Amino acid sequence: MSDDQPLCYRLITGADDARFCERVSALLEQGYRLHGSPAVTFDGTYVIAAQAVILDDE
Repeated sequence: MSDDQPLCYRLITGADDARFCERVSALLEQGYRLHGSPAVTFDGTYVIAAQAVILDDE
């Protein structure tokens, strides 16, 4: 795989805020689709979210 090829699997993590949603939405616009349910945890200050996305072979 060359550096310019998109990854077929990505796990996006971060604080559960508008920026996190924007990051996931941008990947969906690029052709990725959600893979599984999101996971969330609390680190004592913030809710941290994780969402896997996949890009199907075309």
